Amino acid sequence: MRTVIGFALAGVVLAGLAVAPLYLGPYGTGLLIGMTGYVTLASAWAMFSGPTRFVSLATVAFFGIGAYTMAVLYESLPYPLVLAVAALVGLVVALVVGLSTLRLAGVYFVIFTFGLAELVRQLVTWYEVNVTGTLGRYLFVSFGSEVIYWQLLGLCAATFLIAWVIGRSRIGLALKVIGDDEVVAVHCGISTARVKLALFAVSSVIITLVGAIQAPRWTYIEPLIVFNPTVSFLTLIMALLGGAGRLWGPLVGAVPLFLLFEWLSANFPDHYSIILGLLFMAIVFVLPKGVLEFAETGLRRLRRRPPQDGSATVAGKEVEG
Repeated sequence: MRTVIGFALAGVVLAGLAVAPLYLGPYGTGLLIGMTGYVTLASAWAMFSGPTRFVSLATVAFFGIGAYTMAVLYESLPYPLVLAVAALVGLVVALVVGLSTLRLAGVYFVIFTFGLAELVRQLVTWYEVNVTGTLGRYLFVSFGSEVIYWQLLGLCAATFLIAWVIGRSRIGLALKVIGDDEVVAVHCGISTARVKLALFAVSSVIITLVGAIQAPRWTYIEPLIVFNPTVSFLTLIMALLGGAGRLWGPLVGAVPLFLLFEWLSANFPDHYSIILGLLFMAIVFVLPKGVLEFAETGLRRLRRRPPQDGSATVAGKEVEG
């Protein structure tokens, strides 16, 4: 019953968000596009990194791949087919990267994924300069920002649904065991390499589609725009703030942080990166498991705290001491 009510509430909220651009101006719709994009990125990132605890900084690599695929193929293929090609390219890259790196762990995986994002950016830059003779591409589409937002909203809803299904499946249970102790998972008969690879591929395809859908928003596409490492760090911070191990954690972290970052970038453009770094360190030290986990822990402590008036609780009834 609770599941049915939850889906009904989610449907009402989704419908309200879908009609929001009809009542907002271009600036409001732009905010919704950015916010929905980051909610989707953080949710897709947490889908893999949350249960496995593999911290990936390759988000911007797949995001940029999707954006450049759209910029290169939009004039040659129908729009839906370009999205399909972008998803396929993201899947192939994810499988290649996953097969070669998911056996790494800890800081080695973090360093590799960060280097991967930089490698992809440099390769695209080299190709544009030496093969096409230009550094960027113009992308003109026949639809407005509202269509971009509706596509992102649909992808965001699909991402939450996929995460919800995985969390209640045998794969979700296997991921929890892998996150707690991968050696134990192997002894339990779990094919850790296959499970991690499958989830990394799903997460990467979603991130690639976010980049492909958002590409028309900039009109002009170049490596410094779509391969900006800030995308990876913002996604990471948002997921950690809300709680990467919770279904709604990325949403709780992404919405307020996106609005905060928009305000900071507009009012403190020269100190934006410094504030971002300080905020990241604060989240890691103060809220390592996210806001939701912190709130639940606080509520449990309040419930366990004995009465302060000298009375004791027995079987749910208060007895004077």
